[in-house]
Amino acid sequence: MAANAPLPIKFTELLQLTAKGVAPQSIGFNSCTLESDQYICVRQKLSEDASPEVIIINLQNPDEVMKRPIKADSAIMHWNKQVIALKAQQRTLQIFDLGQKVKLKSTTMNEDVVYWKWFSETSLGLVTDTSVYHWNVYDSTAIAPQKMFDRSANLSGCQIINYRVSDDGKWMVIVGISQQQGRVVGSMQLYSKDRGISQSIEGHAAAFATYRLDGATADSKLFTFAVRSATASRLHIVEIDHQEPNPVFPKKQVDIYFPAEAKDDFPVAMQVSKKYGVIYLVTKYGFIHIYDIETATNIFVNRISSDTIFTTAAETDGTGIVGVNRKGQVLAVSINEETIIPYLMSNTANAALAIKLAARAGLPGADHLYQQQFDQLIASQNYQEAAKVAANSPRGFLRTPQTIERFKAIPQQPGQLSVILQYFGMLLDKGQLNKYESIELVRPVMQQNRKHLLEKWLTENKIECSEELGDLVRPHDVALALTIFQRAEVPQKVIAGLAETGQTDKILPYAKQVGFQTDFTNLLQSIVRINPEKGAEFASQLANEDNGALVDIDRVVDVFLSQNMIQQATAFLLDVLAPNKEEQGHLQTRLLEMNLLNAPQVADAILGNNMFTYYDKSRISQLCENAGLYQRALENTEDPAVRKRIIVHTDKLNAEWLATFVSNLSVEETLDCLNEMLKVNIRQNLQAAVQIATKFSDLLGPTRLIDLFEKYRTAEGLYYYLGSIVNLSEDPDVHFKYIEAATKMSQFNEVERICRDSNHYNPEKVKNFLKEAHLAEQLPLIIVCDRYNFVHDLVLYLYQNQQFKSIEVYVQRVNPSRTPGVIGGLLDVDCEESIIKNLLSSVNPASIPIDELVSEVESRNRLKILLPFLEATLQSGNQQQAVYNALAKIYIDSNNDPEKFLKENDLYDTLTVGKYCEKRDPNLAFIAYRKGQNDLELINVTNENAMFRAQARYLLERADAEIWAFVLNPNNIHRRSVIDQVIATAVPESTEPDKVSLAVSSFLQADLPSELIELLEKIVLEPSPFSDNPSLQNLLMLTAAKSDKGKVMGYISDLSAFDPDEIAGMCISVGLYEEAFEIYKKVTNHVAATNVLVENIVSIDRAQEYADKVDLPEVWSKVAKAQLDGLRVSDAIESYIRAQDPSNYEEVIEIATHAGKDEELIKFLKMARKTLREPPIDTGLAFCYARTDQLAELEDFLRSTNVADIEASGDKAYEEGYHQAAKIFFTSISNWAKLATTLVHLEDYQAAVECARKANSVKVWKQVNEACIDKKEFRLAQICGLNLIVHAEELQELVKQYERNGYFDELISVLESGLGLERAHMGMFTELGIALSKYHPERVMEHLKIFWSRINIPKMIRACEEAHLWPELIFLYCHYDEWDNAALAMMERASDAWEHHSFKDIVVKVANLEIYYRSLNFYLQEQPSLLPDLLQALTPRIDVNRVVRMFGKSDNIPLIKPFLLSVQGQNKRAVNDAINDLLIEEEDYKTLRDSVENFDNYDPTDLASRLEKHDLVFFRQIAASIYRKNKRWQKSIALSKQDKLFKDAIETAAISSKPDVVEELLRYFVDIGSRECYVAMLYTCYDLIPLHVVMELSWRHQLTDFTMPFMINFMSEQASAIEVLKKDNEERKAREASSKQEEDNTPILGGSRLMLTQGPSTGSPAPMGFGQTNGIKPQPTGFSAF
Repeated sequence: MAANAPLPIKFTELLQLTAKGVAPQSIGFNSCTLESDQYICVRQKLSEDASPEVIIINLQNPDEVMKRPIKADSAIMHWNKQVIALKAQQRTLQIFDLGQKVKLKSTTMNEDVVYWKWFSETSLGLVTDTSVYHWNVYDSTAIAPQKMFDRSANLSGCQIINYRVSDDGKWMVIVGISQQQGRVVGSMQLYSKDRGISQSIEGHAAAFATYRLDGATADSKLFTFAVRSATASRLHIVEIDHQEPNPVFPKKQVDIYFPAEAKDDFPVAMQVSKKYGVIYLVTKYGFIHIYDIETATNIFVNRISSDTIFTTAAETDGTGIVGVNRKGQVLAVSINEETIIPYLMSNTANAALAIKLAARAGLPGADHLYQQQFDQLIASQNYQEAAKVAANSPRGFLRTPQTIERFKAIPQQPGQLSVILQYFGMLLDKGQLNKYESIELVRPVMQQNRKHLLEKWLTENKIECSEELGDLVRPHDVALALTIFQRAEVPQKVIAGLAETGQTDKILPYAKQVGFQTDFTNLLQSIVRINPEKGAEFASQLANEDNGALVDIDRVVDVFLSQNMIQQATAFLLDVLAPNKEEQGHLQTRLLEMNLLNAPQVADAILGNNMFTYYDKSRISQLCENAGLYQRALENTEDPAVRKRIIVHTDKLNAEWLATFVSNLSVEETLDCLNEMLKVNIRQNLQAAVQIATKFSDLLGPTRLIDLFEKYRTAEGLYYYLGSIVNLSEDPDVHFKYIEAATKMSQFNEVERICRDSNHYNPEKVKNFLKEAHLAEQLPLIIVCDRYNFVHDLVLYLYQNQQFKSIEVYVQRVNPSRTPGVIGGLLDVDCEESIIKNLLSSVNPASIPIDELVSEVESRNRLKILLPFLEATLQSGNQQQAVYNALAKIYIDSNNDPEKFLKENDLYDTLTVGKYCEKRDPNLAFIAYRKGQNDLELINVTNENAMFRAQARYLLERADAEIWAFVLNPNNIHRRSVIDQVIATAVPESTEPDKVSLAVSSFLQADLPSELIELLEKIVLEPSPFSDNPSLQNLLMLTAAKSDKGKVMGYISDLSAFDPDEIAGMCISVGLYEEAFEIYKKVTNHVAATNVLVENIVSIDRAQEYADKVDLPEVWSKVAKAQLDGLRVSDAIESYIRAQDPSNYEEVIEIATHAGKDEELIKFLKMARKTLREPPIDTGLAFCYARTDQLAELEDFLRSTNVADIEASGDKAYEEGYHQAAKIFFTSISNWAKLATTLVHLEDYQAAVECARKANSVKVWKQVNEACIDKKEFRLAQICGLNLIVHAEELQELVKQYERNGYFDELISVLESGLGLERAHMGMFTELGIALSKYHPERVMEHLKIFWSRINIPKMIRACEEAHLWPELIFLYCHYDEWDNAALAMMERASDAWEHHSFKDIVVKVANLEIYYRSLNFYLQEQPSLLPDLLQALTPRIDVNRVVRMFGKSDNIPLIKPFLLSVQGQNKRAVNDAINDLLIEEEDYKTLRDSVENFDNYDPTDLASRLEKHDLVFFRQIAASIYRKNKRWQKSIALSKQDKLFKDAIETAAISSKPDVVEELLRYFVDIGSRECYVAMLYTCYDLIPLHVVMELSWRHQLTDFTMPFMINFMSEQASAIEVLKKDNEERKAREASSKQEEDNTPILGGSRLMLTQGPSTGSPAPMGFGQTNGIKPQPTGFSAF
C-alpha cells in the first residue's frame, strides 16, 4: 500500500498531564489510574515534606481539574460519576461521593489488596494475594466484599496488571506478568462462576466480548487474549458458554507481528469495540494492533507512542480506546469511519472484510457494491439473499420504501414465507427497523391483533417510533401508542395518551420537559369525564405549579361540580386553599358550602382543623345548623338569637367545648342561653346547664342561678349545682336551698351534714321546712332544734308525729340538758306518766337543769310525778321561777282573782301557767298565752274551747304568716270556724291595711279560693277602706277565674280598677274566652279582642263581623290569617286584599295552591306585586298561569321583568303534569335537559332527542331512551343508547332495560354500533359478548377473536360457562393466560372442545404440573395413539420417572416407547430400565446394545444376569459387554469364551489394561491351539504383554513364526526411540548456544526510532509470511506524518 494512503484510524492527543500540574514522577502504573474515558486520577506527592494530594481530571472537560488533599495508597474514579474509591494501608477501602460530599461505604480487608478496578457501574473487583472479591458499592446489604474465587498457583509471584469481568458477570480473568528467564511472561487465570472452576493460561492481555454471527438469534460470548511466548506470539479468540441453537463460533488463532527491533515487546492491554467488532491490542512499546473479531484478520498495526502505554480504557461509545503513556500523553485511537473501508478495499483480498465491516458498523465506502449485488440477486430471483443484502446494507441505505415495495411485489412461493416477511425477519434479527419498515411491519401485526409482538419489539427497541406509527397503533392499544408517541416526540399526542390512560401525574413533567403549552382546563375536563380520581390529582398538580397555577381555580371547581364530583372538588380545594389567603375567601366558602350540603362530616373535619379563616361565617353557620353541626354553627355566629336557638342541642355538643364557648359570652347572654336550654328541653340540657352554672357561679351569681333552676322546678339541678358551691358559700339562701333540694332528692346524709356543720343557714326557716318535710329520719330536725333551741317545738312535733324513739335519742344522746323542756312538752300534750317517768329515769340527773324541770312539771300541777326527784332538789334550797309558777297555780286553783294576777304579774311563766289553766279555765289560759304570745298553745286552747272569735281577732292582731299558715292548714279541723270568724268579725273590725293584707295573703297561700273570694267580696264589694284597691280587685278576679268562673263576668262589669291585660290573660289561660273578649272589648283593644275570637273562641264568622264593625287593617290581617288557617282560602285572600297586606304571601301561595284557588291567588299575587318583588310571588303567579292554562299570559309574564324561579316552576309544572307549561318554562331558560324530558311526555321524541343532545346529560339520555324504548322508537332509542353506553356505569342498567322488555336484537344493535365510538370501552365489548352468548351464541367466537383484547375476560368467561359455549370458554382461558383452566375445560368437555393440536399447545403452558399427568390419563383413556405426540410436547417440564411409573402400573409402557426413546438422553434409570425391558421383550438386540452402551444409568448386574441366560447369543454378547463396561473383566471374558466370541474376549482384555487378564487369555488361546487368536492378542494387546511372556510361550509351544511380527515391531520401536532422543538432545544444545550469542550481540531498541511522527523506514522489511497470512501489506515500524 502506498505510503500516502489514508490512515484507517483517528489518532488524537486529548491532553498532556504535565500541563495540568501533574509531576512526571507521578505518571506511572501505581500512581495514575484510568478507569474510563471520563476521568484520570493521579496520586501525587512532590516531596517528602509535601502533603499528598489526588488530582482528578475530567477528560470530557480538561479544564475541570479537582485537587484533593487525600492520603491513600491508591485512588480510582468511577466510570462516569464523581465517586472515588480510596485504598489506605493496602487493606482499608473507602468510597466517597465527591458531588454529595458523603461517604458511601468503607471496609477493612483481612489481607492486602494488590490490585483493584471498577468492572461495572456498581461494583469493584478486588484482587488480593490469595483471592478475588467483588464489592457492590450501591447495594446497602453488601456491607463487606464478597469472595468470588481463589487465585491459582500460576499467578504466584506475578504483578497483577488487569482484571476483567464479562458483561453477564459469569466469567472473570486475572492478568499478571512476571520476569522469567530474561523475558516478561504473562499469566492468566480464567474463572467460570457457573462451573466454579479456573483455568490457567499463558497470556499478557485479555478481554471479553460479544458478537452476533450471521443467522444467529443471540450474541456469541467470546474470550480473546494475546500472548507472546518464548516461541510465538498469538492472538486467540474462543467462544465461551455456547448456547444452542446459535451457530458455533469457530476458534481463531493468529500470529501477532512484532518488528525485529521490538523482540522484547509484549501485549499490555486489549479492548474490544462492540460497535465495529474489532480488537484493539496495545503493546508495551507503544504499538497498536487492530484485528477483526470474526475473522481475526489484522486490519492495521503501527506505533502510536515511543513511551510505554501503561494503562488503557475503552471509550464509552464503544468506538475506540484511550491510553496514557509515561510522558503523560493521554492518547485516543479509534476507527476512522471515512477511510477504513477505502483502506481495506485498496487490497482486493480484503473486499469481503470491507463489505462485512461496512455492514456491521454502517460505514460508508461500499455502497455501490451492495447496490450492484442487490440488483443482481433480484434479477436472478435469489430473493432471500437479496433481502439479506438489503438488511445488512451499510447505514441502511438500501432500507427504503422503494425496497419494501419491490419485496412486496414479489409473489409468495407456496409453502414459504413471503419475501417481505423474510426481509423483516432479517431486519429484526439485525437490529432496529427504520420509520417506513416499522409502519409496514406493524400494520399487518395490528390487523391480526398480535400486539404482543409489537410490545416485544418495542421492548427490544427493534422499531423506529413515529407519529404515523402511533396513529396506526392507537385504535388497537392506547398504551402502546403512547409509548410510540413518546419515543417519536409528539407532545400533543403524548399528553392526550397520558390523559386517556390515566397517567396524569406524568403530563406536567412531560410538558415542561418538552416545553409544550396547551389548554389545561379543557384537558382537565376531558380527564375528569374519563377518570374522576385522576382528574382530581391532575387539577392539584395544575393549581400547585411552582410558577403559579396553570388554570383558573373557579373554573376547575365548576368542572368538578358539573360532573357532581363533590369529593374530588373537595380534595382539590383543600390542596389549593392550604395557604389560607384572604383573596380566596369565596373559594373557602364554596368548599364548605358544597360539603355541608353533601358531606357534612367532611365540612366538620375541615372546620375542626381550623384550616380557613376568610369564609362567610354567617352563611356557613346557617348551613352548619341545617346539617346538624351545632358546634361549628356556634363557632361561626355572633348572633345571640342564633346562639340561643342552637345551644339547646347539648346532646350534640361536647361538654368541655360548651363550657369554653360559654366563657366567651356576657353574663346576660349566658343566663339567656341557660334559660333557653332549660326551657326547651330540661331533661336533655339539665346536666350541661348545671356544669355551666357551677363553672361560672361566681360570675353569674348564685341568686340568679337559683331563681333560674326554681323557675323550672328542678330540684335535681339545684341539688347538683348548690352541692358544688355550698361548702364555699356563706349565703344563707344557698345553704337553705341546698337543704331543701337535698331533701327532695332524698339525700338525707347531706341534709344532716349541712344542718350539723353549717353556720350560715336560717335555723327557723330550716326547722319549719324540716317539720313540713316529714322526714323518716328526724336527726336533721333534732340537730337544728337543738343547735338553735327549738326543743319545745321539736317535742311537740315529735310527739304529734308519734316519734317517741326520736325523743329518747334526743334526751339521751344528743343533749340531756334539754330534758326539762322535753318533759314540759310531754306534760303539755298529756303524755302518759309512765313515759315521763321512764324518760326521767333514763337521764342522768346531774345533766338536767333542775330548776327548769321543776318549773315545767309544777306549771302543769303534776309535781307529784317529780316528787322523789324534787324532794332532793328542794332540799338543796334551789329557788327559781317555779315558785312563782306554783303560786300562780295556787291562785288559779283557789280562784283568788287569777285574771288580775295573770294580767298584772310578769314573773310567772305564761306558757307554764297557760297550760296549767287550759283545763281549769280556758279564758285564763288564753290570757296567759296571749300575754306570752304563745301562739300554738293559744290556737290549741281556743280550738279546743271553740273560742274562734278570740282566735280570729288574735290572728289578725298577731299578723304572723306562719300562724296564719298553721291555722289555715288543711289538717286543722277548726279551719272553717276560724275563717268564718275572720270574715265576719276580725277583718271588718280591723282598720290596719297591713294586717288585712297579710290575712288575704295567708288565704291565698293556703289555697282557699272560695274562702278568699268571700273575704275579698267582704272587703272589696262592700264599702270599706279597701274597696278601690287594684291589687285586691285583681286578686278577686284571678281567684274567681280559677275557682268560681261564673262570677268573673259580673266582676268585669262591676269593677274597674283591675289590670285588663293581666286579667284577660288569666281568663284565656283558664278557658274564659268570652270574659277575655269582653275585657279587651271594654278597653277597646280590638286586635287582642280579634285574636281571642280567632284563636280561642275560634269563631271566624264573629271575627269577620267584628272586623267589619271596627274596619281596621290590622284586624283584617288577623281575620285573614285565621281564615287562611281555617282553609277558607277565598275569604282569606279577600281579607288580605282589604287589609292590603301581602306579608304572608308564602303561606297564602302554599295553601291556595293546594286548595286549587288559582284564580283568587292570581288576584292576591297581583296585589302583592304592587309592593313586593319577591321570587316566591313571581314564581307563584307564573305557576298559577300554568295551572289555569293561561299559557299566553304565562309567556307574556316570562317575557316581562320578573324575579320568578322559572326552573323551579318548570319542575313543578312537570311534576304535576302541566307539560305544555313546563315546556314554556324550560324553553324560556334554555334548560335543554328538562325540556327533553318534558318533550318525552309530550310524545315529541324527535325533539326530545335533539334537546338531549344539547343537554348532553346522562340522566336526560336515560329518560329519553326509556321513553323511546317504551314507545318502540328504536332508532331514537339507539341514538340515546349510544350516548349512554360510553359511560361504563350506565351500561349495565341499559342492558337490563332492553332485556326486561325482550328487545334482544335491538340491544345487540346498540352495542355493535357503539364499538366504533371513540369512547368505546371494555364494558361495551364485554356486554356485547354476553348478549351474543345469550341470544346469538353462533356469533360469539367471531366476536371474541376480533375483540378479545378489549373484553373483560373474567366476566365473559362466566357468561360462556352459563351458556355452555365450551370452545369459546377455552379461547378466553387461553387469551387470559388461564392455561390450567383451559386444559381442564378441554378435557372435561372433550366431545365439544377437544382438538389435539390446540390441546398440545395449551397444556405445555399450564402452571400446575399435575395437569400434565391428568392429561396423560385422559389421552390414555381417549386417544392412546396420540400419547407419544403429547409426551413429546410435555417432555421439557414433565417428571419422566413419574410417567414411567404411571404407565408401568397400568402395563402400558409399549404405548410410550417413542417418548422413552426421545428422553433416554436424560439417562434416567427408570427410563433406561423400561426401554431395556421393552427391548428384551421385543428381542431387539441391536437397539438394546445401543441403549446399554450410550446410557449407563441402570443396574448393570441385574441386567447382565438376565441377559446372560437369554436364549439368543446376541443378548449374551450384550451381557458380556455390560460386564466389560463395569470392569468385571473375568466375567465378561468367561461369557465370551463360552459363546466362542473370541474377538469380544480379546477386546475386553485390551480394554482392561490389566497384564494379568491379558496374559491369562493369551495362555487360554495357546492352550486351545487357536493360533489366529494368539496372533490377534499380540497385535491388540501389544502394550500390555511383557516381552518375556511372549518369548516363553513362543518357545514352549513352537509359535515362533506367529510371534516374529511382534518381535520385529518391538525391536524397531526401541531403535527409533533411541535415535530420536539422541537427535533432540543435540538440537537443543545447538539452539541454546545460538540464542545466547544473539542476545549478547544484539543491542536493546534505542533512540527515538519507531515514533509515529517519523517517516517510513526502508531498512526493516516485514516478514512475507505475515503479509501473506491475511492479505494485507505489512506496515513498517513507522510511517509519514498525518
